[in-house]
Amino acid sequence: MSKTLIRGARVLGGEPQDVLIDGEIIEAVGTGLSAEGAQVVEADGKVLLPGLVDLHTHLREPGREDSETVLTGTRAAASGGYTAVFAMANTFPVADTAGVVEQVWRLGREHGYCDVHPVGAVTVGLEGKKLAELGAMHESAAGVTVFSDDGKCVDDAVIMRRALEYVKAFGGVVAQHAQEPRLTEGAQMNEGIVSAELGLGGWPAVAEESIIARDVLLAEHVGSRVHICHLSTAGSVEIVRWAKSRGIDVTAEVTPHHLLLTDELVRTYNPVYKVNPPLRTERDVLALREALADGTIDIVATDHAPHPHEDKDCEWAAAAMGMVGLETALSVVQETMVDTGLLDWAGVADRMSVKPARIGRATGHGRSVSAGEPANLTLVDTAYRGQVDPAGFASRSRNTPYEGRELPGRVTHTWLRGKATLVDGKLA
Repeated sequence: MSKTLIRGARVLGGEPQDVLIDGEIIEAVGTGLSAEGAQVVEADGKVLLPGLVDLHTHLREPGREDSETVLTGTRAAASGGYTAVFAMANTFPVADTAGVVEQVWRLGREHGYCDVHPVGAVTVGLEGKKLAELGAMHESAAGVTVFSDDGKCVDDAVIMRRALEYVKAFGGVVAQHAQEPRLTEGAQMNEGIVSAELGLGGWPAVAEESIIARDVLLAEHVGSRVHICHLSTAGSVEIVRWAKSRGIDVTAEVTPHHLLLTDELVRTYNPVYKVNPPLRTERDVLALREALADGTIDIVATDHAPHPHEDKDCEWAAAAMGMVGLETALSVVQETMVDTGLLDWAGVADRMSVKPARIGRATGHGRSVSAGEPANLTLVDTAYRGQVDPAGFASRSRNTPYEGRELPGRVTHTWLRGKATLVDGKLA
């Protein structure tokens, strides 16, 4: 592979430096670097980050290729600055066997826009009744380390305990979709003032918080790792903070949309705002931002949930839950966390690259931007501001809540092991 010289980039938002890539590796970082025959990228003060890692992506393949495929999803990931994604198990068939996770893993390797790490189901068919082949999925070529029934909660405490015990043997983690099913039957949005005024079925915060409280205690009891998916309430933040103060091995994620949007948007009855867990209150949003800043919430994960037009262009009650997020995540984090002064760019790299790679055991990702490290990088024009236009998305689906909204920042380049996957904002 030829050499690439990134000239004048602000590494993690610091002073401008040059970064020289040789093959798959960063050869040097410094000022005044040169290399004969190298392809030169003039960064002009753009921010250079380690390639982003998303611990929570729905690629839909196999089974729902009308929504997304591994190819289109990884192209969307590269467009958003990601070099690795973790593909959730709620496919058709469910990724609950070594065969299915290997299929997804091989598709990711074939397409090459980012690394794809399949997430294995915790239970057979996501039915919550019998543990799936956790060991076989870990021992497969896909090397699964993260297991989740996301989309559904592992609500049976005995099953959850057994899963935590099982993955402990090989250092895996159970990622829980915290939703007590009996408390959310018929729920359409956050339970609160807005739901009462609109007459829509309410989704109480306690439905999330009660499961998190149970699961951190189970994790403590068996000495295993538990990860909380898409944490969304101020109460959940306090439970995780308490658990960490006890030394419980718990990590948590927040989505970009829960950092920015509130349940007031549901007054429009636009199903683009229908999501699981639902958009919460302004108080919750502010608590989530503070928790991400102070480290109580470990990472940002997109919960990229593509749906075809017909599944969203309908009445609210019939609409599917979910939003696409890979191509807008970094912009939302810049607006909510960086431009507000809650995080600097080194903090963004920690929450969107270093820690998600560590939680998912994605070796080669989330590394420092320094000599000898893998050249998984993303370059961001932080001065850019523009309106979100889903017509230009690489994702197969367009269900973004940000259409027409002005957001800051734009990923201009992404490199996966030294190979450019995005150049000047266009897929390579």
